[in-house]
Amino acid sequence: MPTSYDVKLTRKREVAEGTTEFTLEKPKGFEYRAGQYGDLVLPPSTGLDDNNNKHGFSFVSAPFEDTLRMTTRMRGSKYKNAAAKLPEGTMVKLLALWGDFTLQKSASVPAVFITGGIGITPARSIIAQATHDKTAHKITLIYSNRTPALAAYTDELQRFTTENSNFTFVPVYTSTQGKVNADTIKQHVADINASRYYLCGPEGMVKAMRALLIEVGADEDNIRTEEFEGY
Repeated sequence: MPTSYDVKLTRKREVAEGTTEFTLEKPKGFEYRAGQYGDLVLPPSTGLDDNNNKHGFSFVSAPFEDTLRMTTRMRGSKYKNAAAKLPEGTMVKLLALWGDFTLQKSASVPAVFITGGIGITPARSIIAQATHDKTAHKITLIYSNRTPALAAYTDELQRFTTENSNFTFVPVYTSTQGKVNADTIKQHVADINASRYYLCGPEGMVKAMRALLIEVGADEDNIRTEEFEGY
């Protein structure tokens, strides 16, 4: 069973077009691994009930940071409409902790993240923590969005490239560059067979990227996935 925490929503802000970040107070002693997630339960004041008041979100914040942050695309569901109207200062419930979409321990194996849209959330957490910890992992992030306006955290990701010489950031904007394809992988991944892959985003994107990686010679056993529902 997950542990339940009563936490305060301290801030809401738009981090990309149609994408909102929720900042929560971090409970004392709360520990998690970069890449994990929790369930955010909205209070009865929203008019929601046990059938629709809960949604799982990856932590976009990194464990070393002082607050917990969760980010979502604001689609027109009852839950997200209610979350959008939630005043700062409201108490919410956090159910945690879930997930094993975390960076491998071996720093000798290159890590390649391929994400789309809101799939950036666990990747940002992992990359921020690796940068903070000064790990030796060689990390490449291929981050696909239709336009720059839809891409969250690109300024931070660019900053990580200056702070972490082991990190390479490859933004892909499909409206002008086309979709991530075999040439994209071959251009930016030095050793396709030996690398460990982390795919995160909408289900269709994750399945397509998995098939593409196998096509270009990736070891299927080295592919980890995190599919986001409801996007």
